[in-house]
This record gives sequence, structure tokens and C-alpha cells, in this order.
Amino acid sequence: MHDSELAPQVVAPSATLARARRARVLLARSVARLLRPQIIPVALSLVTFAVFSPALGNGFVKWDDYVNLFENQNFRGLHWKQIRWMFTSALMGHYIPFTWLTFGLDYTLWGMNPFGYHLTNLVVHSANAALFYLVALRLFGKSTDLTGSTLRLAAATAALFFALHPLRAESVAWATERRDELSGFFFLLTILMYLKAVAGPSLKGRRWLLAGSLGAYLLALASKSIVMTLPLVLVLLDVYPLGRLQWHRRGQAFRAAWPVLREKIPYFVLGLSGAALSYYVVAASEFLTTFDKYPWSARIGMTAFSLWFYLEKTAVPIWLSLLYELPAQVHPLAARFLLPGLGVLGVTGIVLALRRRWPAGLAVWLYYGIVLGPVTGIVHSGHQLTHDRYSYLSCLGWALLVGAAVGWVARAGATGTARPWFIRAAAAVTMAWIVGLATLTWYQIQVWRDTETLWRYGAESDPECSICHVNLADAFLQRKLYSLAREQYELALQLRPDRTRVHSELGVVLSNLGDFAGAVEHLNRALADYPDNPAVLSNMGLVLINQHRYADAIRYLRLALLRKPNHAAALTNLGVALIESGQPKAALPYLVRSTDVNPREPATRFALVRAQLAIGDSDAARAQYEILRTLDARIARRLEPAFFSVW
Repeated sequence: MHDSELAPQVVAPSATLARARRARVLLARSVARLLRPQIIPVALSLVTFAVFSPALGNGFVKWDDYVNLFENQNFRGLHWKQIRWMFTSALMGHYIPFTWLTFGLDYTLWGMNPFGYHLTNLVVHSANAALFYLVALRLFGKSTDLTGSTLRLAAATAALFFALHPLRAESVAWATERRDELSGFFFLLTILMYLKAVAGPSLKGRRWLLAGSLGAYLLALASKSIVMTLPLVLVLLDVYPLGRLQWHRRGQAFRAAWPVLREKIPYFVLGLSGAALSYYVVAASEFLTTFDKYPWSARIGMTAFSLWFYLEKTAVPIWLSLLYELPAQVHPLAARFLLPGLGVLGVTGIVLALRRRWPAGLAVWLYYGIVLGPVTGIVHSGHQLTHDRYSYLSCLGWALLVGAAVGWVARAGATGTARPWFIRAAAAVTMAWIVGLATLTWYQIQVWRDTETLWRYGAESDPECSICHVNLADAFLQRKLYSLAREQYELALQLRPDRTRVHSELGVVLSNLGDFAGAVEHLNRALADYPDNPAVLSNMGLVLINQHRYADAIRYLRLALLRKPNHAAALTNLGVALIESGQPKAALPYLVRSTDVNPREPATRFALVRAQLAIGDSDAARAQYEILRTLDARIARRLEPAFFSVW
């Protein structure tokens, strides 16, 4: 063997460079294949669906789902009766007829199986990922010099950042919040058709596209009124990046702008109509927060907090909660509100200073304020200071900035203007960020699995949230964990003594713990502030039943049903009171009605079987008993002695 055979093989530098060049070409071709225009939207939808798929195992939760879906008979089906209700009714301060139509379709296909309702949410959100990609593609085409695969990479990154962000979890994993995805779908469709219309097709084609855009906007408003500010967004797009509206210093501004503004008139008519209808519905539902309690100074603090909150959570999506509770008082000079206010002023100053060199920054900031405006706190309703779901449309601009940054880095790598190590590091950071967001979302979705899991998370993520403790106590009460429920109710009252309605539930817990005097005392405190509340009246009836004061209980329960005829708990409690007072036949219609409202409540089936046995209808009792066994076998076993005495 010669020494030359043992020597290491030396490859010429030119050969090494050639191999590296071929590797880069192959990599570029692979990326180009992945970034084919036809593949990207489908791939984005599939990835989004996969990340959010744990929601398919979620149930309905006692946080609007019960009122809107579980106990609501009116939406169940697509017959004229249901459709008329959808278009003529507003439930819980929302007029959302198109959203109700989709819920009616779900019921037709799935009954009350929550899997189908969550499946629809996932499908719509996955479609929104693809739709936002198409919108981003056109906006980047107008506002940047990106082309080809770098343009598509930028748009795909923006779509992934939007679709997979943990702030989306509430909108998708919560069945009730279907309205976010639907209004978002038509919001994006409106913008996409508008962008196509102004891109320069024939006059006839342009009119059809504008008409389609206007129709999509109408459906968006019928899905959720939060899109009321969309006409202002279109005007903003005309300024940047479309450049259709420009400032003229020599007196011809209006003449030049009028043709562009005139085409927005139908949008503004719809937007103002939607805003007026939304305000009327919320006011009629008595959900509006009064200025006596939160004056203008407080509203300014709430608005500053909201504007900073979603920006901060978009950048660092940790410590998310299902409810960021509005404090009893808002002091705008307190650190909690003053620091966000200073942050908002700082961002505003920066984007204004850079408006000529970086117009996109100002445009995104203005878009953010416009879309978030209806829910910042100036006009306020509910118990929240902020909600994760309010970011669904308002934070699209931040996703565009992230996508544009990735596109510019990719272009720098393709043109050789950036060092390879920097491109590799940027790619690794981007991938890690997207995967990290998807991972956080995967776990955040599972918070919504069931009521107890939801409110355990709420109370742990924000120990100062009194409503979280109340709802966790409700879940414990449902499971008959009375000591744990008492602890949570008392903690909620320590945090917010003004929430006097909590005394009602605490009274029920004390009654089950044997403290009847304390129970009545707490119920009377709740009734003093809520004399007509059906839930409080029903709870008083239940406590009186536990004390064997059936005549008094019947009086309170009949009053509750006068206020709300389909209140499931009041119907069941009245049926029980009538059975215990020797009137099982009179109890039957109330118990049957309660099973219609809430067919999966074991206590109602238990009482219904008792009433049917008492009047001698053993066949009907046996049928209800079999249903009860599927709902709760433990409770059903308590009826076995009664059946043995009959057969």
C-alpha cells in the first residue's frame, strides 16, 4: 500500500463551493415548491386546524354557552319559527342573526353534541387563516417591493402569526364566540374584494366586486357588530398603502378625494346602522355601564389600558386569562392605568415621528385604534376590563408587521445583502416563535374543556378576579362540594363586597351544610338588591324546600317563573316543592318543561320519575328512569327501592 493511499483526500476549494452552491439551489427549489400559490392557503388552513384540534374534545361551559346554547330552545333548527327568532331577537346584548343561522345548522346536523359546534368554529377559523394570507399578499404587494417567494413567505408568516396566536384560543375554543370567527371571515372577505375592486378591473367588474364587498360587510355586521368601524379601515387603506387618497396643499383636496369617498357611503350607512342597533340592543338589555359609576376620567384610563394590553399580549402572550375583571373603581393616575397611558403616548409619538420614513407603522397603529375602538371602554358593557377575544381583528396589523419583517430578511438572504449566519439565526428565531405560539395555543385551548377546568384556571391565573371565584364555586356547588363552594363564595365577597347577588348562591351552600338561619339571611340580602331576579328567587325557594316550608317555597318559585317562564332551576324546584306538598300531578308539567329546557339535568329526571311513580304511571317512570341511568347512574340507584315496591 502506498503512502498516497493513506493520505486524506483533499477536495479542491472550487468543488466545495460548487457543492454549496448546488445545495443552496436545491434548498431554494424546495422552498419554492412549498411556497406555490395553490398550496399555501390549503396548508395554512390545515396547520391551523391541527393546532386547534384539541377544541373538538371540549364541551359547553357555564360562561354564556349555557344561556345561548344549552338552555336555549329558540335556535334549535332552521324552520320558520327558529329563523324568525334569530332575526327578531337579541340575546345577552347581541344581535347576531347570521351567527344564529350557523348554530341552527349545527343543531340540525349534530343535535346538542358540542363536538359539531366546535368543529364549525375550527373550520371557520382555519378558513380565516387562508383568507388573511390572500389579503396580506395584496397589501404587501402594494406596500413593499417584495416579489415571488419572498412575498408569499411574508404573507404566510403573517397568516400563521395571526391564526396560531394564543390570543385566538378564546374565540375558537369557546362555542359561544362563533361570532368572532364569522364576523372575521366576512371582514376579511370585504377587504379582499375591495382590494380586488380597486386593483383596476373593468368598470363593470369593479362594480360587481364592490357590490360583493358590500354584501360581505352586511353579513359581517349580522355576525357581530364589532366590525362597525370597517368603513374607516377602508378609508385608511385608501391612504396607505393604496395611495388613492392624498393630501393636497393647494385647495383641491376635496375635489380629488370625493370620488374615492363617495364609494364608501354605502359602507358608512351600514356601519352606522350596525353601531346604532348594537347600542340599542345593549342599552335595552341593561348591560351598559353607567357614567355615574365610571366617569370620563375612568373611561380614558380604561381605553389606555386596553390599547396597551393587546399590544403587550401580542408580543408576550403569557398569563392569559378568560376574564380580566373591571375593578370597582378606575383611577387613571394609578400605576395600573397611568403606565399603559404613557406607553400609548410613547408609541403614538414614535409612529408620528417616523410617518414619512415608515408610513406602515402609523397605518397599523391607526388601524389598531380604529378596530379596537368599540371595545376599549369609551362605551362599555359587562364585567371586563379587557378580553382576549377583542384581539381577533384588531391585532391583524401586528401580524402584517411580523410578516413584512420576515419577508425583508428573506429577500436580504436571497440577494446576498445579509450574512448567511444572520439569515439562519433569523429563520431559527421565526420558526421557534411560531412553534412556541402554536404550543401555547394548544394548551390554552384545553383550558376550555369544561366548566370546572375553565374557572380553576381563571381563579389561578388571576386570584383577584371575584367572578372567577364565583363561577368556580358554582362548579363546586354543581358537584355538591359544599365546603369548597362556600370557601370560593366567601373569597369572592371579600374581593368585591358590592357583588351582593353572590349572597344568593352562598345561601344555597349554607342550606346544604345545615345552616338554615345563615342561608335565609344571605338570601334576604340578595333579594334586597335583586327582588325580581329569577335565579335569586329560585334559590330562596330551594332553601325553603330544604327547611320543609313548601308553601313559602312555591310562592317564591311561582314569582321566579313569572319573571322567566323557562328558568330550568325554578321549574325543577317548583316541581319538587309540589311533590313534597302532596301535589305530584301538578308538578308534572313543570318538570316536563324543565327537561325540555335542560334535558341533561339528572335532578330534574329524578324528580320527574318520583312524580310519575306517585301518580301510578309506572311505564312513563321506567322510561325516565332509563334516561336518568345514562345521565347519572349514582342518582338513579336511589330510585331502585321505589321501583322494587312497584314491581
